[in-house]
Amino acid sequence: MKKYTVTVNDQNTIEIEKEQLHNLDMIQQTDGTYHLLYQNESYQIKILEQDPGQKQLKLLVNGNAYYLKIEDEYDQLVRQLGLEVVNTQKINEIKAPMPGLVLEVSVKAGQTITKGDPLLILEAMKMENVIKSAGDGVVEEILIEKGAAVEKGALLIKLA
Repeated sequence: MKKYTVTVNDQNTIEIEKEQLHNLDMIQQTDGTYHLLYQNESYQIKILEQDPGQKQLKLLVNGNAYYLKIEDEYDQLVRQLGLEVVNTQKINEIKAPMPGLVLEVSVKAGQTITKGDPLLILEAMKMENVIKSAGDGVVEEILIEKGAAVEKGALLIKLA
């Protein structure tokens, strides 16, 4: 019997059999939310974020946010055998993806950053764009400051 291991909010782990998922009384509604009946309880579910490659979801269930990590049978086997691959990427520099105006710099020299960390806010065409780290590193030097105008491809931050 195929089982999924689901970790909720990096704390609670539950095992769900594939057959249980197929037997759920769940209906997708027109607004993109889902209505679930489970053990005589009603739940309204909305998917806030999803990362299929990492098998992760952020759900809003009856107004409460939950972060789920899902392992299928292959993920479980890899973990049991101790063969997990560390999926991090080291980067050396952050460049401007577009021309714009630096509204805020969120990091300081010497700060350790990981993938997804917000680094700065760049205003372009009257929209604020949060520039996030594409990988892991340590901020070596910040080459721009708040209020600076930058061109596309300009070097903004060097990483060690």
